[in-house]
Amino acid sequence: MRIAVYLRVSTTRQMQDQTIAQQLERLQAHIQAQGWALPETNILRDDGYSGANLKRPGLDRLRDRASAAEFDLVLITAPDRLARNYVHQVLLLEELQGHGCRVEFLDRPMSQDPHDQLLLQIRGAVAEYERTLIAERMRRGRLAKLRAGALLPWTRPPYGYRVDPERPRDPAGVRLDAAEAAVVAEIFAWYLEDHHSLLSVVGRLQALGALSPSGKKMWGLATLRGILTNPVYTGQVYAGRTRVRPPRIRRSATHPIGRPKDTQLPIPEDEWIAVAQVPAIVTADQMAQVKAKLARNQSFASRNNKTHQYLLRALVSCGRCAMACQARCVLPRNLYYICTGKARPRRRLPEQHCSSRFAPAKQLDELIWRDLCELLTHPELIAQALVRAHGGQWLPQELQARRENLRKGQQQLQQQLDRLTEAYLGGIIPLPEYQRRRGELEQRLSALTQQSEQLREQVSRHSHLAQLTSSVEEFCRRVQIGLADATFEQRRQLVELLIDRVVVTDEQVEIRYVIPTSPAGEKIRFSHLRSDYFRTPHLIDSFDLHPAQQVRINLIARCDH
Repeated sequence: MRIAVYLRVSTTRQMQDQTIAQQLERLQAHIQAQGWALPETNILRDDGYSGANLKRPGLDRLRDRASAAEFDLVLITAPDRLARNYVHQVLLLEELQGHGCRVEFLDRPMSQDPHDQLLLQIRGAVAEYERTLIAERMRRGRLAKLRAGALLPWTRPPYGYRVDPERPRDPAGVRLDAAEAAVVAEIFAWYLEDHHSLLSVVGRLQALGALSPSGKKMWGLATLRGILTNPVYTGQVYAGRTRVRPPRIRRSATHPIGRPKDTQLPIPEDEWIAVAQVPAIVTADQMAQVKAKLARNQSFASRNNKTHQYLLRALVSCGRCAMACQARCVLPRNLYYICTGKARPRRRLPEQHCSSRFAPAKQLDELIWRDLCELLTHPELIAQALVRAHGGQWLPQELQARRENLRKGQQQLQQQLDRLTEAYLGGIIPLPEYQRRRGELEQRLSALTQQSEQLREQVSRHSHLAQLTSSVEEFCRRVQIGLADATFEQRRQLVELLIDRVVVTDEQVEIRYVIPTSPAGEKIRFSHLRSDYFRTPHLIDSFDLHPAQQVRINLIARCDH
């Protein structure tokens, strides 16, 4: 019996209280009592993930492995650990059971009995109701305390302030940290000086050896901008300055993102909630001047510089330090893609700068465009990459022969069972011998049934692969028509759709293509999607399939600098 367990806790506090360890102990004790074995790789967990959301890494791994028929049984302590939403519970249970994987809960073992199914539905509805009720009560209570000035909106105080450790959310306990407050005052003063930017202020802070709010030597531009736009430094604490929405883009194309974070969207100032007064560090006039300068400088950002044409603008990364490369004109008509790690130190190694070489923009653009045209005019290259990603050629005759052999084996075992039963009923063999031999035959029949299920999954995956290949070839045929006469704008549009990232390591160039496999995949860039793409990709011919029907392949090219 292939056993897996799934564990989940919702909050960081529950993680610290080791409640997930308590779940694991209960599950392991039950498994040992049954005499089963539980490999370490079959312990799937989600630490700090809400049960109201299906986007959980541990749950995703459970569903993926169950779809590959790797489990016979999944043990969970209670239904609300699987999901807090009843609809989600039903969806997951039907999906797992559809793959031949039974689900059992320790708190209340479930069966197909109508009473058990009714109890499961009631428990799911109660869990969903409890979660909604608790969330609404907490939201209204928190909002009432904020409006009454009895609760700070911080989980940690802003840079330059300290709170009472005994009452960290009490506005009356807020006080200045003299050293950090002096740094904040200097930041505002430096930025308001003529010809000073956020990057120059970061350079000053690092030259002085001032540590960032997180205690690091490196200061991020986002951290500095957050300080310059925080109204708390004028002496007024506000709540409700932002609202959150699910993230839509990746933060990096070359780094795994881990757990996605929600995006903070600003709210108009007239909707902010004034909470309390605290000691001020800067004046309201300084804050207004800083905001005006930030808004003015935004129009001069490098991303808005379109003086020269770069086919791969914002698509090139450095293979040495994994940082993005910026398009720069060093001398008249000398265009390059330059790693940002050469101008500023890397976060992991602040004392070092990247030693990568400048990548000539024209040569790199021409190389990528030629390779892209070659790929689109020879779609069999994509088909070969898909086949390699699935572990080899699809041989329908071989699969058909294996299926027929399994069918004959099952039929033969069923006939033996029938003859054995007839022998017992005829009094030829005694009951103990009948039970022993029947148990052996049923075990062999069960093994063949599992092999048939795995083969059926394999056939389904290969059929899906054939559909993908056909769709990709159709897309390539449609795009080939205008490649020769494409303008720069058309080339740029095609490159943005079909290339996820170009990674340059000296003379080696890695191209990460993204090929749409349906009309829906042609309407949105892959960089605007979020999925389990964020695994570390293989160097050559890696393969990913996204719910929006796009496939990604990596190819290696050479570029002479």
